[in-house]
Amino acid sequence: MLLVLLLLLPILELFVFVQVAGSFGFLNALFGAVAATVVGIWLVKQQGLGVLRRANEKVARGDAPTDELVNGTLLLVAGILLLAPGFVTGAVGLLLLLPPVRALLRGSLRRRFASGPIVIGHATRFSGTFGPGAGFPGAGFPGGGFPPTRRGDVLDADSWEEPPTDPDRPELP
Repeated sequence: MLLVLLLLLPILELFVFVQVAGSFGFLNALFGAVAATVVGIWLVKQQGLGVLRRANEKVARGDAPTDELVNGTLLLVAGILLLAPGFVTGAVGLLLLLPPVRALLRGSLRRRFASGPIVIGHATRFSGTFGPGAGFPGAGFPGGGFPPTRRGDVLDADSWEEPPTDPDRPELP
């Protein structure tokens, strides 16, 4: 679905630009697209600073700034859309700058995140010559690599290294 959108979006943007240029003239259409980008980015900056201020106030009170984090993410998406050239992406970016639109999306995003983690892909088992235990019989999983997983599993791991101890060098505090 995303691939189709990425392929059709430039065609749609070009079509809309040609229609606007046909109605208002090429230079006016170009100026309009650039002006919408500049004004939109300025608005994203202003609203982003407001979201950051409100998030800091909530953190100072000991509250979790969940609404502010979602608003900040939506403002980031708005900024990206406004940087992309075109009237369609600019219009969607400008819509995301409206607080009622963000509130509507915030509710649906909150419901989506409350249903559990979002898994983008799934892990697979590697049995090649790379991965943990690869090339060493009995190390890691049979054949090396990662454990087999089911679709939708979430793997979480931490890693750290212990510094080598040198008897001739004292430990740092």
